[in-house]
Amino acid sequence: MSKSSILRVGIVQQACGSDAEANLHESERGIRAAAAQGAQLVLLQELHTSLYFCQHESTELFNLAEAIPGPSSDFLGTLAGELGIVIVGSLFERRAPGLYHNTAVVLERDGSLAGIYRKMHIPDDPGYYEKFYFTPGDIGFEPIETSVGRLGVLVCWDQWYPEAARLMALAGADLLLYPTAIGWNPQDEEDEQLRQREAWVTIQRAHAVANGLPVLVANRVGFESDPAGQWPGSQFWGSSFIAGPQGEFIALAEDQPAVIVADVDLRRSENVRRWWPFLRDRRIDAYGDLVKRYRR
Repeated sequence: MSKSSILRVGIVQQACGSDAEANLHESERGIRAAAAQGAQLVLLQELHTSLYFCQHESTELFNLAEAIPGPSSDFLGTLAGELGIVIVGSLFERRAPGLYHNTAVVLERDGSLAGIYRKMHIPDDPGYYEKFYFTPGDIGFEPIETSVGRLGVLVCWDQWYPEAARLMALAGADLLLYPTAIGWNPQDEEDEQLRQREAWVTIQRAHAVANGLPVLVANRVGFESDPAGQWPGSQFWGSSFIAGPQGEFIALAEDQPAVIVADVDLRRSENVRRWWPFLRDRRIDAYGDLVKRYRR
């Protein structure tokens, strides 16, 4: 086994409050803890500098957005350069007046901005009013080249779509990464809550299997109320995980703040794709209808 095929990766799972600086420094503590355990790549959860503000609609909340490059990406870049690691963060991007995105940033080992990914699929559900805040991404499903590999970065709601994972894989991604903010309605019955979490875990493990790629998922944790009182709040369930290219769990967090670190063998993707040649056997000549909204 080539030593260079082993990549040590880390995930920071945190609870967030209303103080952006405190949230960012909590992310820093997690990043430093992962780096101290040898992580070369660290993934943060979705919108880790703030509370999950999309539980209600308010134009005042656009003040949370910032430019990229900007203060938070610069902070993460400085940290990446100091530690000599790659960091994937998730920010509320102010692209122009009145134009905002939910954007992942990738900071290289030298502190430079390796690239960004703008969330493509934008939900609009009770407690998750993201269409009010975020313009859908316009740079497509393109992996970001880094010193640790080609990162197929997607964001939260993207994780339910096999098309997004497949397009990243077809563009040569070495790993799939999902910064996430998902939880359940605390008023739901326990069995419904468990079904939702199991579906979330299952779909992302399925992306690993279908594409023969490791998957990293970072979710936030803790209860966050809705200041407007229109929604009972969200209990973010954590459960961040690292899975291998057959969907196998390599590391798994529970429902409390945590830092998880594990080794991923990038060579396994080639072996798994030889055993299960899904890409070879795809009937690309017969998939034209996939670009239709509905076939009947």
